Amino acid sequence: MKLNPLVMPDSKMDGVFLFPGFCDVHVHFREPGFSYKETMASGAAAAARGGYTAVCTMPNLKPVPDSLEHLRMQQALIEDVSDRLDIYPYGALTVGERGEEPADLQGMADQVIAFSDDGRGVQSESMMRSLMEKTRDLGKILAAHCEDERLVKGGYIHDGEYAAAHGHLGISSESEWGQVKRDLRLAKETGCPYHVCHISCKETVSIIRQAKKEGVDVTCETAPHYLLMTDEDLQEDGRFRMNPPIRSWEDRDALLEGVLDGTIDMIATDHAPHSAQEKGKGLAGSLFGVVGLETAFPLLYTGLVKRGVMPLEQLVHLMAIAPRQRFGIPLHLGDQCLWDLNKTYEINPEDFLSKGRATPFSGMKVFGQCMETRHQGTIVWREA
Repeated sequence: MKLNPLVMPDSKMDGVFLFPGFCDVHVHFREPGFSYKETMASGAAAAARGGYTAVCTMPNLKPVPDSLEHLRMQQALIEDVSDRLDIYPYGALTVGERGEEPADLQGMADQVIAFSDDGRGVQSESMMRSLMEKTRDLGKILAAHCEDERLVKGGYIHDGEYAAAHGHLGISSESEWGQVKRDLRLAKETGCPYHVCHISCKETVSIIRQAKKEGVDVTCETAPHYLLMTDEDLQEDGRFRMNPPIRSWEDRDALLEGVLDGTIDMIATDHAPHSAQEKGKGLAGSLFGVVGLETAFPLLYTGLVKRGVMPLEQLVHLMAIAPRQRFGIPLHLGDQCLWDLNKTYEINPEDFLSKGRATPFSGMKVFGQCMETRHQGTIVWREA
């Protein structure tokens, strides 16, 4: 796919760009099971407003899509919004995402985009090896949430200066990179196509960079909050709590370097809405997760492109083209989003179309407003 973002030729439209529809391989639309947090309809509306025409939904649902029977419940809900957004579900790796018994991978293989137990790392090495072999044989990607539960120890923010200064329990970086290192060894041995979800720390970047040099079939993603914030930006508010956590400035700088040199292949949002009550209990008591579909491009354009960190073309590639290339997601004729890059405003969660309101970027001034999104030629979002 060749990327050619187009400046509209009308001089009165200076600063307006037409891009391919964005693609997010890591979202949580919460149906079935948790429609009070988000629905397919509200998620699709948020995606369209953010310029997305395709997303991949994670399987931490009720019931978990660990069998074809359970998956079909989600597919029926997806069908209701298929005219507005392409939604590709993940199948769970293990029954109930408990890491104890393989899910019906063969039964779901031709109905899912990939397999993942997102929200929980697979703790057993022998189980992960077996899952990689099964996934490889089915010609699918295994997407891993890497977290060694033995090292979390009740933590909920980065184990850094802010945690120490404010008496919070920290999550060590090794809880992430340790499992990534294990999995990359297994991926090299099994030949399984492997994708690392939402990487957050400098060690993970280094380990993946080396694995790519060794020919391991690995890709990875990170999210806007890891590229734009550090634990120095934390506040005593649940909207700053996500998993993995926002880490140190050394980690952020390593992630930026990884994006620029191609070690990090794409940017996803990990859009994870919760109710106001679930996010209103401070750093210690709130659930993990923030929303991001409606803010990802303006934040990254403002924080990276406007500051000269990366060219606009590279950002659009990371958000629109690279995810489709790795996961085999088509870019349909008429999948487009139109942006006014001169438009400035403050992020106001009360304006979100998502049911979720928790974002660490509330009140931030950004450049870039999505004027229109078309899904297969049909207008699914237009700014009033």
